[in-house]
This record gives sequence, structure tokens and C-alpha cells, in this order.
Amino acid sequence: MLFDMEQNNHNTIATFIHLSTFSRFFIPFGNFIGPIILWAANKDKSEFIDAHGKQAINFQISILLYAIIIGMVTIPFFAFSLLENLHFLDFNLFDTIQFNITKPSSLLYIGGSIGILAFIGFLLELLFIITASLKARDGNIYHYPLTINFLK
Repeated sequence: MLFDMEQNNHNTIATFIHLSTFSRFFIPFGNFIGPIILWAANKDKSEFIDAHGKQAINFQISILLYAIIIGMVTIPFFAFSLLENLHFLDFNLFDTIQFNITKPSSLLYIGGSIGILAFIGFLLELLFIITASLKARDGNIYHYPLTINFLK
């Protein structure tokens, strides 16, 4: 009976480690701060908590890395599409800036497509976090897909 209560406690802590990543919607960098605090305070209690903490932190670092890469690829497409009709040699810029809404640039389509893929990635991230939380609640180990293992 005591073992079951202790295991339930570990499951609950592991679940909250994953769910604490949602604190980013309220606290800047909460998706790192919450899991790191919970994991550091409880990692010595069991290997189960340690494994879930490492998975959650590795996943958040991986997501940050992927977001930076997508941003670095996407921003130039939007910048070039906005600056396409801008003439830098003309000093009267306000008369020469033209935005043609009827004929968007192909760069805008590429950048928009990458933006849509980023949004789909965000939805998948939410799905993976919820799945990991449910697995932790049930006492199972969950490995996030496409995660780089920074903490081993």
C-alpha cells in the first residue's frame, strides 16, 4: 500500500513536470523554468521522475532549436517580399513604396508555407506534451519524437 502511494506521488510529479511546460503562456521561459525546478527538486526520488524530467527538458530545448531554425529560414522570405518594390536609391521613399496585393511574391508563398508548417508543429508539440503527461500519470515512460538528448 505504501509503495502504491509513493508510486502515485512519483507519477503525479512526473505529470506536473510535463504540464509545467504550459507555464510559458504566463511566464517568459516558463517552459524551461517550471520543468527544471520540478526535475531538480525531485530527480533523486526516483529514476522515473528523473527520466521524465530529462525528456521534458530535452524536448523543450529541441523545440526552441527548431523554432530558431524555422525563424531564420522564414524571416528572410518575408523581408524580401516586403522590400521587393522598395527603391533604395530614391530619397523620396514615401512616394515609391508600393504594395501590390493582387500579385503576391512567390517568396511570400514560401514563407507562408513555412509559417503554416510551424503552426502545425506547435499543435503537435501541444499534443506530445499532453500525451507525455497522460503516460506519466499512468506510470509509463514517454519518449518525445524528434527530441535531441542534451541531458542523458
